[in-house]
Amino acid sequence: MDIIRGIKGTKDILPSESSIWQFVENNIHKFMKSYGYGEIRTPKFENSLLFNRSIGINTDIVSKEMYSWTDQGGNNLTLKPEVTASVVRSFIQHNLGKQSQLNKFYYIDSLFRRERPQKGRYRQFEQFGVEAIGSNNPEQDAEIISMAYLFYENLGLNNINLKINSIGSKESRLEYKKALKDFFEPHKDKLTSTSITRLNDNPLRILDTKIDFEKELIKNAPKIIDFLSSEDKEHFNKVLFYLEKLNIKYEIDHFLVRGLDYYCNTVFEIQSSLLGSQSALCGGGRYDYLIEELGGKHTPAIGFAAGIERLIIALDNKIKLDDSPDIYLVTLGESTIDVGLNFATKLRKKCSLNVISDMFQKNMKSQLKEANKLNAKYAIIIGENELANKEVIIKNMLTGNQESIHFNQVINYFKK
Repeated sequence: MDIIRGIKGTKDILPSESSIWQFVENNIHKFMKSYGYGEIRTPKFENSLLFNRSIGINTDIVSKEMYSWTDQGGNNLTLKPEVTASVVRSFIQHNLGKQSQLNKFYYIDSLFRRERPQKGRYRQFEQFGVEAIGSNNPEQDAEIISMAYLFYENLGLNNINLKINSIGSKESRLEYKKALKDFFEPHKDKLTSTSITRLNDNPLRILDTKIDFEKELIKNAPKIIDFLSSEDKEHFNKVLFYLEKLNIKYEIDHFLVRGLDYYCNTVFEIQSSLLGSQSALCGGGRYDYLIEELGGKHTPAIGFAAGIERLIIALDNKIKLDDSPDIYLVTLGESTIDVGLNFATKLRKKCSLNVISDMFQKNMKSQLKEANKLNAKYAIIIGENELANKEVIIKNMLTGNQESIHFNQVINYFKK
């Protein structure tokens, strides 16, 4: 019979790998709460219309990458390709804007896109991010950007680079889109078919190309900074001012636009050279029009999203985690098994220790060999003689020293 294997673009996270995931996730929870952000959890699938309207019908995500289907009731459903739209949907549905002027969310979630699998990019991938809904002030932008930057820095990633830009308001972009279209029209023969489609639908998205010869062409394209209104420029300059006051280094990238149609004004990306050509660790920006476009009242908002797989690649053994058991419990003879199980339970409960027990009734040499293999700190040995004397042998696996103590002293021994 053929073996059933995992789906292309998915990955099992095995016990040997899960510790670094737990470490990262625990740090996310702790860090986000320190800024007053509360966790939000939204369903794994949504009405397809939500993403068509929010992300943009002509984006690669909607047109090529979404996992969508029609259920038995005729509902068009999609596995979440991104989280912001779901958070906004929840914000509107539960009238959260009436409960608080500023709503601050963070999330850790599984997302799905039918992309070409490559290092750090899967068709099911894990993402964390934040959304701040309610404030249009530049200090909110600075807080969100500095949160992302300092989170990576706190994990020991020092070789990161913050790129930032302003793509302005809707009004500013109208004139800029026209200028871009005028620039690219004479070069249509050099554009890919995807970029030609974007030229008609939204020429800003050409700036997000990953094609090298298109990147070269873009270097001579008009810059959006020259088309921003005075209000947009003032907002952007204040964001930069606050970042400088926070000692956050940045680089202005005039052609950074991000890949989703709902962005406006501030957009940013944090990159790491450790990731090679696909260098983005996280990205985000303002989406002041999205809530209104999805049926809510006009409400300014900003957020970012970050891939956890890519973060773990960037960490690459920088974090040393000790998963070795505290105690390996050696039982010798069937009559000692129930006593050993009882000690293991008490040590876990009363001393919060990681205790491993032998489940194969091996001899002492084999059990101690297994304890060494697992890097156990101590072995507790219970044989027939120890059972008769109501004693255990405690062996320090690092030094080799061992001593016998009475049953009723074991818990206190490990509490000290």
